[in-house]
Amino acid sequence: QLQLVESGGGLVQPGGSLRLSCAASGITLDYYTIAWFRQAPGKEREPISCISSTGHDTNYADSVKGRFTISRDNAKNAVYLQMNGLRPEDTAVYYCAKASLLMTMATMNRGCVETDFDSWGQGTQVTVSS
Repeated sequence: QLQLVESGGGLVQPGGSLRLSCAASGITLDYYTIAWFRQAPGKEREPISCISSTGHDTNYADSVKGRFTISRDNAKNAVYLQMNGLRPEDTAVYYCAKASLLMTMATMNRGCVETDFDSWGQGTQVTVSS
């Protein structure tokens, strides 16, 4: 059974860093684009970064560009999100998601929209506060 499990969230002061991990079981992630989304209180879930199956292509939302870095280790069947320069507005539940096989290539050109992803983790809370 496919399972995605996020970890690494927590409470951090503004300007601090966190590294989120997304570990997969029941499936090999090698063939799939993987994305990180986040949902802040009272807001819709939004894509913030995605990475192609090979890791050669990445996308970032403007709000995190230059501060967050997505990476993957297919040997470990995991994807990571390094978050530096955290701001209070980064406070949210962060989710990793796997693109469907049908959309895994196209979604990189579609901005990794939510409807292209068919499997989700349970989320990890990130709180940025002094």
